[in-house]
Amino acid sequence: MWERGLDAAPVNGRFEWDRGMARLKVWALEPYFGGSHKYFLRGLARSSAHDVDLFALPGRHWKWRMQGGALALAARANAALNDILEYRPVPGSLPDVFFVSDMLDLPTFVALADRRLARTPSLLYFHENQLTYPLPEGVERDLTYGMRNILSTQVATKVLFNSDYHRREFLKAAEALLSEMPDEVPPDVPARLEGRTGVLPVGCDLGRFDEHRDSALREAAQGRWGDPARGPLLLWNQRWEYDKAPDRFFAALTALSREGVAFRLAMAGPNQGTPTQAFLRAREELSEHVVHWGRVQAHAEYASLLWASDVVASTALHEFFGVAVVEAVYCGCRPVLPWRLSYPEVIPRTAHADVLYGEGELIPALARALREPKAWSEEWQRTWVARFDWASLGPRYDAEIRACWRSGLEASGQSSSM
Repeated sequence: MWERGLDAAPVNGRFEWDRGMARLKVWALEPYFGGSHKYFLRGLARSSAHDVDLFALPGRHWKWRMQGGALALAARANAALNDILEYRPVPGSLPDVFFVSDMLDLPTFVALADRRLARTPSLLYFHENQLTYPLPEGVERDLTYGMRNILSTQVATKVLFNSDYHRREFLKAAEALLSEMPDEVPPDVPARLEGRTGVLPVGCDLGRFDEHRDSALREAAQGRWGDPARGPLLLWNQRWEYDKAPDRFFAALTALSREGVAFRLAMAGPNQGTPTQAFLRAREELSEHVVHWGRVQAHAEYASLLWASDVVASTALHEFFGVAVVEAVYCGCRPVLPWRLSYPEVIPRTAHADVLYGEGELIPALARALREPKAWSEEWQRTWVARFDWASLGPRYDAEIRACWRSGLEASGQSSSM
């Protein structure tokens, strides 16, 4: 419930009063409500102690969402404001903070929003960015989208990244792009931006896997995911796209198969569109190992597969965080991950030598993991990633939202007793 002080009074069309530690009103703006963005925002809304309202567009046509999503979201926000002022003109009904993703053209949204909304402080969260996201071979980068990311950071009150690797990559790329401008570039943009950035990992709903553990292990022992006598179960639960380099994974598995290494294979990540020749060829060449091929839709079945799996591997060219890997590690899969990208942050330093592989070391790393998938206790491994559960991260997100609100008040010359 909202706690109102005795001296509530409108200030510039908004109400300001002593709320103690009452909930803030957060409007989450998401032009691309799909995939990891959808998963994340639903978790934030469930876990936050603040009151989170979602303004979102379907997760498709990402380029159009970055170009024009602000138009639709500003119209929806303005309509919601009008409804509030007409039917619920009470303290606490207007947004205190905008929580926005990197897919939103924030300057355009602010320009189109009602002036009473345009003053709302905004917390910009980067799941990915358009300056360093790897491109398919032969595709030239359209810097328009990267510049939109940069301009959004200039409008946001606070900018958060899902990993420090991501933050450093973006800052370096932003400075490089600005240095290419022929003239009239404010010299302090990179420095001012860096001072307003921070790192907050993606919240993951890991606790939802616990209820399936016992039944999943029973099913696995009974052959739900293939006969355990055929070898450890190797899992791929990431996207079937070029930036995850599945061709490297398939090449390593083919080599291991020819060497006589026993394993079962579950290819379970989200696959979009028509399978490529690489996937069709791999399914045929590795058919004797395959126990599952394709996306697992139901959560209970996905949880069953994760608990049943012994090893999870990544060959990613791009990973700013890695929710799929975090989920698999939590469920006991021994990880085999590149010694780069965000993985050195996801995995604690004490486990780097056992988990991370360097260039040219994928095949021996996989062979070692398949030979000894339970080299350490599952309980210890779970502590590596339990810190990413919403139970741990929810309060940190709430603190960042509150700090953003305070910054907005200070910038507008108001004050808060919180």
